[in-house]
Amino acid sequence: QVQLVESGGGLVQAGGSLRLSCAATGSRFTINLMGWYRQAPGKQRELVATITSGGRTTYKESVKGRFTISRDSATNTMYLQMNSLKPEDTSIYFCMALVAPHNYWGQGTQVTVSS
Repeated sequence: QVQLVESGGGLVQAGGSLRLSCAATGSRFTINLMGWYRQAPGKQRELVATITSGGRTTYKESVKGRFTISRDSATNTMYLQMNSLKPEDTSIYFCMALVAPHNYWGQGTQVTVSS
């Protein structure tokens, strides 16, 4: 079993920055892939960014150049640095960890960007 705990969400004005963290705990696990998803009210959950165990990253097109995903493998902690935030980035952000063959999810952290 793997537990994921997100932190770092909050309220910020448009153009501001936030840094989300996701700490993975458990016993004897190897994380193959980690990612950030988000879900706005009335909308489907969407992928924001992923990072492999080797450090390869992918991003949703609308966040490229503004968001940066990173990972500290020693502590099994993942981060999402979000800059130049826009009101449309307002969502609950969830972290995900793939520990083959299972996906694990955090409880989510609210990010609200005011205009």
